[in-house]
Amino acid sequence: MNITDTSDLWWKSAVVYCLDIETYMDDNNDGVGDFAGLARRIDYLADLGITCLWLMPFYPSPDRDDGYDISDFYGIDPRLGNHGDFVEVIRTAKDRGIRVIVDLVVNHTSDKHPWFVSAKRSRDSFYRDFYVWRDEPPANEQPTVFPGEEASVWEHDPRTDQYFQHVFYKHQPDLNIANPRVRDEIVKTVGFWLALGVSGFRIDAVPFLIEPPDGVDLGDPHDFLRDLKRFLQRRSSDAALLGEVNLPFAEQLDFFGGERGGELDLQFDFMSMQALYLSLARSDPSALRESLAARPAVPDGAAWANFVRNHDELTLDKLSDAEREEVFEAFAPEEYQRVYGRGITRRLPPMLDGDPRRIRMVYSLLFSLPGTPVLFYGEEIGMGENSDVPGRGAVRTPMQWTDGKNGGFSQTSPGRLVAPMPGDGYSPEHVNVLKQRNDPDSLLQFIRHLIRRYRVSPEIGWGELELFETSADGVLAHGVLSPLGRMIALHNFTAVPVRTRVEIGAVEEGTMLLDLHGPERMALDVSGRVELELAPYGFRWLRVSPPGDTRIG
Repeated sequence: MNITDTSDLWWKSAVVYCLDIETYMDDNNDGVGDFAGLARRIDYLADLGITCLWLMPFYPSPDRDDGYDISDFYGIDPRLGNHGDFVEVIRTAKDRGIRVIVDLVVNHTSDKHPWFVSAKRSRDSFYRDFYVWRDEPPANEQPTVFPGEEASVWEHDPRTDQYFQHVFYKHQPDLNIANPRVRDEIVKTVGFWLALGVSGFRIDAVPFLIEPPDGVDLGDPHDFLRDLKRFLQRRSSDAALLGEVNLPFAEQLDFFGGERGGELDLQFDFMSMQALYLSLARSDPSALRESLAARPAVPDGAAWANFVRNHDELTLDKLSDAEREEVFEAFAPEEYQRVYGRGITRRLPPMLDGDPRRIRMVYSLLFSLPGTPVLFYGEEIGMGENSDVPGRGAVRTPMQWTDGKNGGFSQTSPGRLVAPMPGDGYSPEHVNVLKQRNDPDSLLQFIRHLIRRYRVSPEIGWGELELFETSADGVLAHGVLSPLGRMIALHNFTAVPVRTRVEIGAVEEGTMLLDLHGPERMALDVSGRVELELAPYGFRWLRVSPPGDTRIG
């Protein structure tokens, strides 16, 4: 691939920002965020350096699962606005160089969706086969996604005396991916939102989406993803598919389309995210290093999506029981901070006791790893969770803009807010955008700086990972190598200063290391050895600059 031709592969060097419309900015002061409010904040996102906005579900919904129980794939929740408001956000964002992708949640519908309402009326309904029905549940049921909240993935419908499948909640009946009419409806949904200007989709729970009903042979279930990607390319050559695939690396590679590609363009690296928290708990980067070493190369044009926190529980399901308990003890010692036996319902700053050194080290690592960084709204200012909100909702509180009423999110009475604000040391009084925008030493300004460094370092998005040995056990040293350039990064996971030696391999005489966070320049000997000091939880980004290199950033 000619990597100088990047126009259709924008996601390789994007900075993705995920937000929920209803918790971001309330324009009409009814307590619920809306598209008009988001439009007022596009300039903030552009100033931050965001290049891709990922919108969580905004479709009509009974809202029993924070909008993931959808009753109309073509609609807009009237609380949030209308299609005109949506298109205005798309236009405003594109004017600022920001693309917009939206959640595609088509493995199930709400039980209030007209398809399911019709399907329940009669076994002869036109929409009956849009869902998965059985006279009796199978002898060996698959486990529920939400242990403790659902006892089975099958629910009896007394009217038609059959059971319908719901891998998630019982109010979210699974769509029957084996039905060609269902696949056609999914493709029409994709085409509709593409026509309104979106640049791609984040596909929810991809392995569940392509899994055919028990006993149905569809051949290769990945054919559906390949068909979907080909449809995108016909309708919009640069539209991207970002997939939620929480599987081991070897299985994730299949969802890229194997070595040839042709399926998902981006996938979240759940394995390394979980290893990161184990390394943080141990103050030892070994677990993360092992995960990164096992990360397979991706097809041309594809990329890993790196993240620290997302909108769900912080899942630890790929760790061993003992490892998971280590992370629980370090970052979620109280039972109410855990969920489903596998996850944590806290944001990063409270887990790290608000230590700005550790927080900044983690985000430095996020932006220096090869791949595409993904931020969850509020991470840039260090928002915390509200432990009074049960489950996943604890991290989905309103965005904190000022120290004023309701954090500047809405002027309504606090009791009418879509979710309550945190009331502890992470309340808007202490953590807000306005305060940090005027503070050059704030986390917000630091994240802006990291984004600027990332965006002038295309090798991070386009390059291949290198891992280096160091003379200090607590230091992770990695590099990113591409024809566009080379950089190395070192991160100290310990609370003590260290001096470490790293060797990156033979280099041309006269090669320099340029500090990407400061003015320092240092010479490399031809063997590529360098010795550096790192502060407690310190980090360095260093560009490898051969003789004649004219890059200045």
